[in-house]
Amino acid sequence: MNFTRAAVATLLACGLFGGTALAQNQAVKIGVLDDMSGPYAENTGPGDVAAARFAIADFGGSVLGKPIELVSADFQSKVDVGVGIAKRWYDDENVDLILGIPNSAIALALVKVAEEKNRIVMPTAAATSELTGKSCGSHSIHWIYDTYGQSKTIVAALSKQGGDSWYFITVDYAFGLAVESDASGFIKAAGGKVLGSARHPLNTQDFSSYVLQAQSSKAKGLMFANGGNDIINGVKQAAEFGLVKQGVRISAPLMQFPDVHGVGLKIAQGLLMASPFYWDMNPDARTFSDRFTKQMGRPPSFIQAGTYGAVLHYLKAVRAAGTDEAKAVMAQMKKLPINDFMTKDGKVREDGRVIRDMYLMQVKTPEESKGPWDLAKIIATVPGDEAFRPLSDGACPLVKK
Repeated sequence: MNFTRAAVATLLACGLFGGTALAQNQAVKIGVLDDMSGPYAENTGPGDVAAARFAIADFGGSVLGKPIELVSADFQSKVDVGVGIAKRWYDDENVDLILGIPNSAIALALVKVAEEKNRIVMPTAAATSELTGKSCGSHSIHWIYDTYGQSKTIVAALSKQGGDSWYFITVDYAFGLAVESDASGFIKAAGGKVLGSARHPLNTQDFSSYVLQAQSSKAKGLMFANGGNDIINGVKQAAEFGLVKQGVRISAPLMQFPDVHGVGLKIAQGLLMASPFYWDMNPDARTFSDRFTKQMGRPPSFIQAGTYGAVLHYLKAVRAAGTDEAKAVMAQMKKLPINDFMTKDGKVREDGRVIRDMYLMQVKTPEESKGPWDLAKIIATVPGDEAFRPLSDGACPLVKK
């Protein structure tokens, strides 16, 4: 069957030439793919959805004359489920952007899927630095943090305090292994030694055997290369076994403020954290945090705060590009500066890594705290160009040599 251009235009306008092209032009659609009920739900999940809705509302609810729609789903801590949802969203529901994704294995898979489908993925919750390394993609932006930046900030600080021997308790999948790998490199570069590691499954309740192995290693530092509920359970049990009283410095590069609250200041006091955000860091952050708290019952994690910024930057790029076509939007996201309550004059590097300042923070003592969420203090600022891996060291195939 042959069609003239005029006939094709008429059929498209009437919705008679298949649904995909027309549906694609009816709305700009964003998907939050997240852990809604598992070990990472407190730091991501429903809070990410709320943050994305705030950003859409603040942008005005539409762009280029199209409504902005939001969908969300729980990947149930299963890689196949998460990848399946993403493919369905891209193929059948015309989702333009997927973000969230607090599972590095899913995020790594979606980098390839997004490129194949000419859609965009922005892992705001996944941590592995491989997302801007060998596994980088032309349709992916690693928005908030990564295992390189978090580990470097913590190891550098503790090495100056005499931390020259370490033991790892590591969640056994791509994220945990990346934390251990990146941190081990920094430890060795600082003249320290890694005395061993123990691997545990996601969402572990009993860390006693792993803590005992760390204790018997005689390491001066114990690093939890995990996140969410695993951090809370692990740090609590390390304290129960007396490691802190024995002088062992405990660290968790991926610890966030809901985790500190879950552990409690009595146990967590003195722990060092790396974060790009604190709810009380400036007036704009406080305003957003008050708004978030009113809806969610507590201040945002840095992932949830960053999800707001990711959605806002994406929508600004769509407006600047004059289209929601992925390649054009990606070009604008890498061109436009990032400015919001969390990030000032940030930028998206050619490998997809967002460069922003990071903060070395220390958990307050119970006596220092003035309220239930007054949990930490900023003790140093690490400029973005120092916090994140140099562009030349990542082996991203997008980077021109």
